[in-house]
Amino acid sequence: MVLSQKPVEFRYPISKETGFTTDELQQLLSFFHSGHSVSRNSSSSEDSFRAIYSNDHEKKLRRMNSNRESARRLRWRKKRHLADLKDKVNQLKMENQELKNQLGLALHLSHSTRENNQELIFESMALHAKLSNLYRILFTMQTP
Repeated sequence: MVLSQKPVEFRYPISKETGFTTDELQQLLSFFHSGHSVSRNSSSSEDSFRAIYSNDHEKKLRRMNSNRESARRLRWRKKRHLADLKDKVNQLKMENQELKNQLGLALHLSHSTRENNQELIFESMALHAKLSNLYRILFTMQTP
């Protein structure tokens, strides 16, 4: 198969993350520009190129699998952390409710104590007034 002599135009920029060195890319492009047909066992340079490509491809696949597994572990850790945070939120809500209940009870007891105290103050004032009246009566009875 013979290719035209027209220069190759790439729609997208060539990524440097292909795993190929610049020399390997040049060698690959030279196959296309020279008009050679690509056959299975045409030359030793082609075989070495395939071996390098296969090696790099295997490394890339291992790296992709490793990244996939790492991302899976990260998602699992995030999920576990989120569940822990939700549990902590629920625990804090329960503690907050318990503290609110205790505060409500303390306020109720405080209010009740103030009312009782006020009643006792009024009762004490009434008893002091009665005592004062009794002293006056006693004083008037003792005076000739």
